[in-house]
Amino acid sequence: MVKPTRVSNRIRALRAQAGEMTQAQLAERIGVTRQTVIAIEQGRYSPTLELAFQIAGALGVRLDDVFSYPTGDAS
Repeated sequence: MVKPTRVSNRIRALRAQAGEMTQAQLAERIGVTRQTVIAIEQGRYSPTLELAFQIAGALGVRLDDVFSYPTGDAS
């Protein structure tokens, strides 16, 4: 069983703000498959740092506008 990532994202909302960009269009812009975009959006896969920057660039926003990681006590 795949453990979900703790990294959350706003890709779906940002795609909508970017003129209803489809998952396929985003995937083409960043050089991955649509299935990879789906997995990232659903929190089943954390992108590499490089891919995360590419996603932010394709959406025209900063990295921290797309991705967030919970902060606080890890105990």
